[in-house]
Amino acid sequence: QVQLVESGGGLVQAGGSLRLSCAASGSIFSINVMGWYRQAPGKQRELVANIASGGGTNYADSVKGRFTISRDIAKNTVNLQMNSLKPEDTAVYYCNAEGYRSYYNPFNSWGQGTQVTVSS
Repeated sequence: QVQLVESGGGLVQAGGSLRLSCAASGSIFSINVMGWYRQAPGKQRELVANIASGGGTNYADSVKGRFTISRDIAKNTVNLQMNSLKPEDTAVYYCNAEGYRSYYNPFNSWGQGTQVTVSS
């Protein structure tokens, strides 16, 4: 079992910043990709950003230049620095991790979600 615990959500005014953090724990052999997804009311869950073990990153077009994802491989943590927040960034943000519990034993785990609300 691999658990992901998120922190850092909250309420902020448009133009403000928030930093989300996620820590993975449990039976972990390796983590290939860690990332953040979000789901707004009435919408599908979408990728916000992810980062691979080699450092490669992907960002949704809507957050490029405003959000930055970073990762500490040794600590199994991932952070999302969100700047210049907009009301349309309001959503529940979920941490995700893909990796292996042991050789030939993959996992794909989700956090419980943290609410981010941006007021106009």
